[in-house]
Amino acid sequence: MGRDQQPKERQKRELARRQGRRAGYDRILIVCEGSRTEPNYFKEIRTALHLHTANVAVQPSELGTDPLSVVRYARELFERGDPRKGIQPRAFEQVYGVFDRDDHRGYFDALQLAESLDRKLMNDARQPVRFRAIASVPSFELWLLLHYEDIQAPLHRDEVMQRLKRHIPDYDKGASGAFTATCDRLNTATERAQGLAARFTAYTDPEPYTAVVDLVTWLTTLRG
Repeated sequence: MGRDQQPKERQKRELARRQGRRAGYDRILIVCEGSRTEPNYFKEIRTALHLHTANVAVQPSELGTDPLSVVRYARELFERGDPRKGIQPRAFEQVYGVFDRDDHRGYFDALQLAESLDRKLMNDARQPVRFRAIASVPSFELWLLLHYEDIQAPLHRDEVMQRLKRHIPDYDKGASGAFTATCDRLNTATERAQGLAARFTAYTDPEPYTAVVDLVTWLTTLRG
């Protein structure tokens, strides 16, 4: 019996250790549509800014890559946690679901579901949790392209990728190093993305839009 309990006890000790090392700023859960591209990008930001992994958790969706599945998984992971990932139930102040417009049928449903969950879920401190969709139209790569080009009109995701490769020739889906390659142009991209947000929203498809700017801006205000 004692031997059977050892893995569980080790998990408890590891979670307690992580909690003890947690910083004073908000705990943030970021769930991404992509399995590598977006998670890699946000993990690179976390490393570059010396943010605590106990405060900023980045995970790909395990329920599917369509937007509705991303939001549902973000809710499930928040509510139930996952000891394998070192994530406790309701252990966050903010939850973000990151996904693309692309041609997903459930895109608008995902936006609405995220809105319905905002400030409705309670965390382990009995505080209402910020729950937000971080959508990009047409794709996450628009955010990266804005570091180099001032996009004002709709673009298909394939054209976004083609243009981005002109500036980052070795960029590809699943690649790492995107934040390192673009960070020196972050202010420019921020201004351009905020300019688009002043004209369009996640609902005004196919107009170009990305809320990634809001999440990145928030992360850069934190201190490790």
